[in-house]
Amino acid sequence: MLSNILIKKFIPKSADSQKARTAYTTLSSVTGIICNVLLFIMKLAAGMLSGSVSIVSDAFNNLSDCASCIVALLGGYLAAKPADKAHPFGHGRIEYLAAMTIAVFIMLVGFELLTDSVSKIINPVPLEFSLPALIVLIVSILIKLWMSFFSTKLGKLADSAVILAAAKDSRNDIIATSAAAVSLIVSPFTNFPIDGFAGIIVSLFILKCGFDIIRDTADDLLGKPADYKIVKHIKDIILAHEKIINVHDLIIHNYGPSHIMGSCHVEINGEESFRAVHELVDHIEKRIFEDTNINMTIHMDPVDPNCEETIKCREFISALLSGLDKSLSFHDLRLTEKPDGKEISFDLVVPFECVYKNEQLRSIIAEELYHLDSKYSLSVTFDCQMTNTD
Repeated sequence: MLSNILIKKFIPKSADSQKARTAYTTLSSVTGIICNVLLFIMKLAAGMLSGSVSIVSDAFNNLSDCASCIVALLGGYLAAKPADKAHPFGHGRIEYLAAMTIAVFIMLVGFELLTDSVSKIINPVPLEFSLPALIVLIVSILIKLWMSFFSTKLGKLADSAVILAAAKDSRNDIIATSAAAVSLIVSPFTNFPIDGFAGIIVSLFILKCGFDIIRDTADDLLGKPADYKIVKHIKDIILAHEKIINVHDLIIHNYGPSHIMGSCHVEINGEESFRAVHELVDHIEKRIFEDTNINMTIHMDPVDPNCEETIKCREFISALLSGLDKSLSFHDLRLTEKPDGKEISFDLVVPFECVYKNEQLRSIIAEELYHLDSKYSLSVTFDCQMTNTD
C-alpha cells in the first residue's frame, strides 16, 4: 500500500524511460537514507543497552547503507547524462559501477562483522537481555522487510542493477538483525558465546551476497550473452516478413539498461528490389526499437534460395553437422565459381561446449565435401554462440 502511494506520488507518468529510471533511483535512495538513519539510531541505543556486538555492528551496517544509498543516488544521476563526444553511447554503465561500489561496501561490513564476531568468541562478554532492545530489533526487521520488497519492486520496474543491489543489502540486514535478536533471546539461558557465532554466520552470508553482486555486475561490464527471450522476440519480428529468409549473427551490446544497441544479418532473395528490401529493413528496425527500446542495425545478405546445387549443398552440410554435433549450425551459404572448381563458403556457429575444435571441423567438412565432389573447395568462417539458449 505504502509502496504504491510513494510510486504514484514521486514517479512521473509522462517521463521518458531514462527520466523515469532516474526517478526510481532517487526514490529508492532517499527512502533508504531516511530509513537507515532511523535504524542506526535505534540499533545503536539497543546495542549499548544489551552489550551486544552483533546489534552494534548491525547499527553501523545501517549507517554504511546510507553511504550505499548516496552512491546509488549519484550513480543514477550520472547514468542519466546524455551521450557526449567522449562517451557517444551514453553513460548508462555508470549504474553498474555504482552497484559494484555498493557491493564493496557490503563486503567491508561483512569483514568488519566477521572480525568483531571472532573477537567476541575469543573474549566473550555476557549479554544482558533487554526487552526494549528486542522490540527495537523486531521493529527493525519489519522496516527492512518493507525496504526489501520496496526496492525489489522499484528495481524490477526500472530494470536497475543498483536498486536491486540495495534490495539484496536489505535482505542481508534482515538476516543479521534476526541473528542478533535470537542471540539476545537465548542469552539469559546460556553462557555460550552465541552472539559471536551468530555474527560469524551472518558475516559469511553478507560476504557471499557482496561477491554475488560483484560477479553479476562484472558480467554486465565485460559483456554477456543476450537474453534468449529478447533474442527470440527480435527474431520473431524479423521473420514475420515473408521476404526475410533467415536471420543470423544477432548481437546485443549493452551500454546500460536504457542504452542498448544491436546488429544482425538477414538473408533475402538476391533478385528482390534493393530499394524495397531497404524500406522493409528500415521498417523492421523501427518496430524493434518500439517493442524493445533496442537500436538495431540490420545488414542484408543476398542469397539464391532457388538454386538446386545450393540447396543440395545446404542439405549435405546440414546432415553432416547434425551427425557431428546437433548443436552446430550454419548460415549464409554461398557457391562461388573458381578457376579450378567451386568454393562453398558459409559461417559455422560453434557453441562453447562443442567437443570439436575449429580446425577439426574444418578438416572433416573439407574432406566430406571432396568426397561429395572433388570440384568443391571450402571456405568457412567460425562464429561463437552469442545468445543464451535458456
